[in-house]
Amino acid sequence: MRLLFLAVLRQHTGNAVTAQRVRDHLEAAGHVCILKDAFDFENPSEISNFIKAENLEAAVALHLYRGGRLLRGNGIPFGIIFGGTDLNEDVNQGDKNKVMGKVLEEARFAVAFTESMKEMAQRQWPHAKDKIYVQSQGIATVPNTAINWNTFLQSSEINQSADNLHMFLLICGLRQVKDPLYLVDAFSEWHQEEPNVYMVIVGPEVDPVFTREVKAKVKRTPGVRLIREMAQEDLHAVMKNCFAVVNSSVSEGMSAAILEAMDLEVPVLARNIPGNSAVVKHEVTGLLFSDPQEFVHLAKRLVSDPALEKKIVANGREYVRKYHSWQEERQTYRQLVRTLERNTGD
Repeated sequence: MRLLFLAVLRQHTGNAVTAQRVRDHLEAAGHVCILKDAFDFENPSEISNFIKAENLEAAVALHLYRGGRLLRGNGIPFGIIFGGTDLNEDVNQGDKNKVMGKVLEEARFAVAFTESMKEMAQRQWPHAKDKIYVQSQGIATVPNTAINWNTFLQSSEINQSADNLHMFLLICGLRQVKDPLYLVDAFSEWHQEEPNVYMVIVGPEVDPVFTREVKAKVKRTPGVRLIREMAQEDLHAVMKNCFAVVNSSVSEGMSAAILEAMDLEVPVLARNIPGNSAVVKHEVTGLLFSDPQEFVHLAKRLVSDPALEKKIVANGREYVRKYHSWQEERQTYRQLVRTLERNTGD
């Protein structure tokens, strides 16, 4: 079957990584899967022309509003994967909410990463409750073993011995919903007390105006660095070598970076929001903070308590193995796409 897969493909953001992984699942099942950026299309008629030109039989969209709205009325069966901001943010805007409800009327299936996302969607659109499935993100990490850690530290302008360094890595696209500056001032104060702690922010420049604000702030803030996005394997190598991975987002669907950190046996400190608390159990699989001061308190505790670090790392790894199986995710998407295949013959 020839499939269109619509997603927001800003490189190395969570949705882009998920889209690549799900496409791999579908292609492994023998389908031709054409992955396109939703922002490349202005309206449904452009999608319609593309579908005809490519002789596509079905479609999947990652993000109910940004991708799903473009598939309405095109006459091919399609499924939806909720992204995160569609349920956490777009749902609060009346026009978008109405459009998303219409998309779900036409969709054959919808996938939520967590039970709480499923419940949220069912409350908003009760008519769709029988077509919403829960499938956690499947995680597989492959760190680049050729990465030289000392070279990376030098290029990041971190003049500390690797043996004495505690580097906290914040992975996010530079946009306001990810709130990369949330911890910067509090962290910098800590760095000035203890010069061997650093925060490194890494990710794509998604919002150009906000990116300028982030760069200006980081430039004048001791102990905080900003580096460009990296290839996934290189990023996994940096994660493996850092002291802890941090998430400070205002809203999340399910953070792939948190799950990848757990898989790589790296401690996680995450802002206490529903998307994060669904995967991070405080003091069990990671640490949850509600404000910058609590973050610094917990980070200091983690640095000084190797037993706590060892415990949450072991629990995090076990959690990912048990609940975020890459093989299980592959099987789910193969089965769901078969429902589209059956409908092409209707």
